[in-house]
Amino acid sequence: MAYRKTKIICTIGPATNTLDKIRQLAEAGMNIARINMSHGDQKGHLEVIKRIKSFNKTAAIPIAILLDTQGPEIRTGDVIEDFTLKVGDTIEIQAGLEHPESKSVITVNYRDMLKDLKAGDRVTLDNGIINLEVIEKTEFGLMCRVVDGGIIKSRRHINLPGIRVNLPSITAKDVQDIMFGVKNDVDFIALSFVRTAGDVEECKRMVERYNGHAQVIAKIEDAQAVQNYKDIIAVAHGIMVARGDLGVEVPIEELPIIQRRVVKECALQGKRVIVATHLLESMIENPIPTRAEVTDVANAAYEEVDSVMLSGETAAGKYPIKAVDTLDRILKRIEASGGIGWSRDFKSDEVKAALAESAVELADHLKTEAIVVFTRRGLTADFVTAYHPRYATVFAFTNMSQVRRKLLLNRACYPYRIDFSSDPEKTIKTAFALLLKKKLLSAGSKVVIVSDIIAGSERVESIQVRTL
Repeated sequence: MAYRKTKIICTIGPATNTLDKIRQLAEAGMNIARINMSHGDQKGHLEVIKRIKSFNKTAAIPIAILLDTQGPEIRTGDVIEDFTLKVGDTIEIQAGLEHPESKSVITVNYRDMLKDLKAGDRVTLDNGIINLEVIEKTEFGLMCRVVDGGIIKSRRHINLPGIRVNLPSITAKDVQDIMFGVKNDVDFIALSFVRTAGDVEECKRMVERYNGHAQVIAKIEDAQAVQNYKDIIAVAHGIMVARGDLGVEVPIEELPIIQRRVVKECALQGKRVIVATHLLESMIENPIPTRAEVTDVANAAYEEVDSVMLSGETAAGKYPIKAVDTLDRILKRIEASGGIGWSRDFKSDEVKAALAESAVELADHLKTEAIVVFTRRGLTADFVTAYHPRYATVFAFTNMSQVRRKLLLNRACYPYRIDFSSDPEKTIKTAFALLLKKKLLSAGSKVVIVSDIIAGSERVESIQVRTL
């Protein structure tokens, strides 16, 4: 059986928030469900979390949950009615207001905008669709010239490229949402608009303070994060290359270079990495993707990322299940043609890492179908998957459900929960029986095992080659 290596994250929204749709997404290939805290409220999100957990009770393979924080969002206020901006028009932006007094004014919720911007700076709305250039400061705001026009609607997202905004990386709303996530046992927290390693450390401390176990995924989506990406990768459990805001915050031609640089560094540090946004954007409206989107997905697969993420395609699109199925087919085909291999240069001083590297080298040399890993906290499985086996699927066995769900993000890793015996040999036999019963592998399959064994009065870690 050909197992897909690259995992799929799906954003749950109005198009997919029922139990039946969640089941269909999982059957099509979803591994992780994303809860986007930028939309909806905690009550609605709790219902979705309950449905995912209900599905997990009977699912052969569970779905992990990723909570994505809103971050320090700058947005327009309400407009009296939608209006159109044309190239060359002038428009005034007034900061710190929610309700305009005139149809020809845009209000924003960020009070320090007047202080931060100067003539010549750029303001973008709706993910770069509408672009304004600041002409001058006025008594109450900023007078701007329209560079790229469009329709102004209420509560549109704003970016200020190249401007260091005076907003906390973790807002009061984010704190409440992180507490909500910890309380409801989510597996990952994606922290939006991370700027420094300190932002990640603060979030990790927050999770620990609330007795949570969620891993922190740092989203790289502004220029300051790009400057600090190596330090951010070093402290985060994983990274998300969030290309939506990032593509507005930096020159668009730099985006592929930044993606490749971040993905490579994650491989060199042995960290998980997710590529997100606009993968199959056209499938929000159409039943097939564009050829460019297929190539974009193929590029992520070739770079050997751990996971790719769908946003509007599954949250609000017309073809959410078909989008996942399409993604699954593209990924499998590209994985079969080989990858870039940056992970071969990953090095660690940890003993478990050396053990994992040797196991992967052995599996690659023998071209075994699988590497079977026994792991309590997930660390050994993390190291094995960090070395990206060329041929083998990683079957990770743990005695903790939380660890099992976290390993769903790992490339080429299929985790299962079993009870561990005090005798390692019995645990291995239990795992083998499960692999055969579920037809994950067939009798006669050659596998590499990473497990401890009893040697006299001691338990020592070992690498073994066995036949099922």
